[in-house]
Amino acid sequence: MKFSKTLTIWYSINKRDLPWRRTSEPYCIWLSEIILQQTQVKQGLPYYNTFLCEFPSVFDLAKAKEEDVLKLWQGLGYYSRARNLYATAKYVVDELNGVFPNNYKGLLQLKGVGDYTASAIASICFNENAAVVDGNVYRVLSRYFGVDTPINSSKGAKEFKLLAQELIDEKQPAEFNQAIMEFGAMQCKPKNPDCNVCPFKNSCVALQKNKIIELPVKIKSAKAKKKHFNFLVFISEDRKTILEQRKGKGIWQNLYQFPLTETQEEANYESVFELVKKHDFVKGLPFELLLYNKDTIVHKLSHQHLYTKFWIIKTKKLLKEGVLIDEIDNFAVPILIGNFIDNFNF
Repeated sequence: MKFSKTLTIWYSINKRDLPWRRTSEPYCIWLSEIILQQTQVKQGLPYYNTFLCEFPSVFDLAKAKEEDVLKLWQGLGYYSRARNLYATAKYVVDELNGVFPNNYKGLLQLKGVGDYTASAIASICFNENAAVVDGNVYRVLSRYFGVDTPINSSKGAKEFKLLAQELIDEKQPAEFNQAIMEFGAMQCKPKNPDCNVCPFKNSCVALQKNKIIELPVKIKSAKAKKKHFNFLVFISEDRKTILEQRKGKGIWQNLYQFPLTETQEEANYESVFELVKKHDFVKGLPFELLLYNKDTIVHKLSHQHLYTKFWIIKTKKLLKEGVLIDEIDNFAVPILIGNFIDNFNF
């Protein structure tokens, strides 16, 4: 098909030199695909290199501690990816003798691997005719064919998957999949694509109908919830602080944070002072309370916005065994906490 041929020719000329494109080793491809889920290449590349250096094989990753994996992941966000990465490594080693499934259906059984990731690994590693559909692919296909079905609807997911499957070059599925993803990332960009140099400028429906900005169509998601977080940063004279590990299925599962108090509205000095006065860590002891950030830090997650304040509590001692401030960098923390630790002069 002309579309596939034009696309792969463009790719052969314009593709970036990326480390995971120099191998078809399933472990490396799987690792890169998990890291690049919801992460741009320029941000994910250093993490890919770090993980491969620290864990050269799936056996090395499986032998690690989850906390070590989360620590290396720090800053990438969507930490469920890291937990799934670790769980899958252990499963592949313990149940599959370290050998990844060699087909799309088998790969789908791995934790954290969905249609896109399974298709990418199956095509790149095993030359299976499985089309990938990610954000870049949605955009390219929607614009080129003028498809206005919402990409985040069940109908859209099916429609675009079928279209991609019809277009894929059966003789070189890996090349086609990487080409269409690269084309979306480098040429058919979300904003201000340079259509004058596009190889499809004479056949793109969106360009002909002046609908580049309108496509692809996406159903607006629900408004993000607004939450008020108050982190209590205890500091004792013997240079200890308190870190707590988050449990449950919420955000930042298994990561560490300073003791947290969530309030319905923005907390003021008086209310936090009264709260700290009754806190088990300093109850009955003298302390000094200081607000670190005068301006609230807004940390935006996919479904919630965290309006955050860090409160510094200086005290002679703590009524609970703390961790040495000098060792705080050894703990895996969310980027919000990590940024505070980097900026605060302990």
